[in-house]
Amino acid sequence: MTQTAAEQHPKTDYGLRREILSPMETLAQSVSTMAPTTTPAATIPLVCALAGNGTWLAYVLATVAVLLVALCIARYAHISASPGSLYNYASMTLPPWLGATVAWSLLLAYVATGSSVIGGFYHYANLLLHDATGHGYSAVVLALLVTGISIWIACRDVKISARLMLWIEALSVAVILVVETLLLLRHGWHWDWDELHLRGVTGSGLRLGLVLALFSFVGFESATTLGSEARNPLQSIPRAVIQSAILAGAFFTICAYAEVLGFHAARQDLGTSQAPMHVLAQVAGRPLLGLLIDIGALVSLFAGTLACITAAARVLLLMAHNGLAHGSLRATHALNQTPTRAVVITGVAAVLPVAVLAARGASGLDVYGWLGSLATYGFIVAYALVCLALPKYLHDNKVYRPGAQSIPWLAGAAMLFALIGNLYPVPEGPYGRLPYIYLAYLTAGLLWFAIRGRSKAPPSRKAKVAPRSQLRHE
Repeated sequence: MTQTAAEQHPKTDYGLRREILSPMETLAQSVSTMAPTTTPAATIPLVCALAGNGTWLAYVLATVAVLLVALCIARYAHISASPGSLYNYASMTLPPWLGATVAWSLLLAYVATGSSVIGGFYHYANLLLHDATGHGYSAVVLALLVTGISIWIACRDVKISARLMLWIEALSVAVILVVETLLLLRHGWHWDWDELHLRGVTGSGLRLGLVLALFSFVGFESATTLGSEARNPLQSIPRAVIQSAILAGAFFTICAYAEVLGFHAARQDLGTSQAPMHVLAQVAGRPLLGLLIDIGALVSLFAGTLACITAAARVLLLMAHNGLAHGSLRATHALNQTPTRAVVITGVAAVLPVAVLAARGASGLDVYGWLGSLATYGFIVAYALVCLALPKYLHDNKVYRPGAQSIPWLAGAAMLFALIGNLYPVPEGPYGRLPYIYLAYLTAGLLWFAIRGRSKAPPSRKAKVAPRSQLRHE
């Protein structure tokens, strides 16, 4: 069966602007959803508390696992470009109820990640405002402010939001790399043998650290939600997915190694530090850069909020087209060609739990951890189902090769390992309730699917497939 290049490109634009984003702006969507600046400041210390001198190895292993998933997602992205991303891919081969599972899981994942970074935003905003004025400010007001601005930009123009996210993340990451480079230079050109020899590292600590390290990567695939809004989407989107996994993995691994090294030099414990980048900036001999990194983290969290709302709105848009959400959410703005109603709904859904928790006195870092962990369940389930669906897709299209099966199964096994690592040992406190919250949410979504039924077949099941010549490279 053959297919021309024109037929591979989707003709349905769902009311969105076509081919408006450059490859760099497409990459910015994935990078911003990960909010990479927050990993050195908030996530690496948590991983270090578990993995110790094996923190860098935890990130190397996490990078390998994420890259396996990225290769599977990129295979689909070479064939199909729609705003439903992983939902659309899973629907190509999985039974409808499993396709709905991916849809609801992915929607929760993006919305909860948005909630997580909103919590991080009001934490850093209050730190900076307190240092500048000596006073703290309402966390609820700060959360509503960043969400309101993000909703306005996401409704206004996807190109403006992509460019803004690109520059914000580039500047933030650049400042962190300057600190890490200065730190390594001051340490001298020799290795930290405690880290390389994994001194004091235990198997269970490394396993739990690996699971937590995966949280740094969630959202790396969100460029797929842009669909035909990306220029030459069947090429630029899969490249963005793989590039974001590789670039983020390299950045996180370097930061993990350098941070543990810096805290060895400072004779402090990274796992218990509340302001790790300030300590590292002092060790590097540039204390002012610690303040700049906090500012960078703040604007990166804003970019992350914007990216999550942008991605979630497009998933919700396709869900509405396929009967999984109310039909009114299919509407797009006549002039801006953005899914305005879906943007508002997902933005409100993201900020609502944050506002409630903030009003009850929860710290921004607690909100960041709780809702980020909830998002991880959605991402892991979506990733696993998409990876496990790929072999069947290849088999159905008579392109079975043993080598083509290995990557999807390895990726699926990695996600299963991550899911088990999140569930056992049973987390303490609020973290122990998160699996039940996710299951209750997913059950409600599947009940809605069963009651409402499919109003029409998903577009992905009607679409033609790519030629065998394109698939045989798997």
